[in-house]
Amino acid sequence: QVQLVESGGGLVQAGDSLRLSCAASGRTFSRLTMAWFRQAPGKEREFVTAASWSGWSTTYADSVKGRFTISRDNAKNTLYLQMNTLKPEDTAVYYCAAGSTYGSRLIRDYDAWGQGTQVTVSS
Repeated sequence: QVQLVESGGGLVQAGDSLRLSCAASGRTFSRLTMAWFRQAPGKEREFVTAASWSGWSTTYADSVKGRFTISRDNAKNTLYLQMNTLKPEDTAVYYCAAGSTYGSRLIRDYDAWGQGTQVTVSS
């Protein structure tokens, strides 16, 4: 099993940037598809972005396309999410997840999850 620990969340203003990190340990990180999901209060958890094992292939939810960038450093076993031009509607708990099916936006295709990190964007 892989263990995931997110960090980097916080309180920012609309238009600001933030970078989240997800440190992985356990299974071979470089073989895993990695993704970010988020869950806002009172809403279901939703897909944000995913990266293939190499990081060369990525996919994004329409709501974050052009503003968020996923990347990974396999040598450091770390996944990143660069979030620019943040909006109040980006406020949520952000989770990193690991799986084996690249491109999936389904929660059930990811079998390891971090504890989440809170991102709050004020207007």
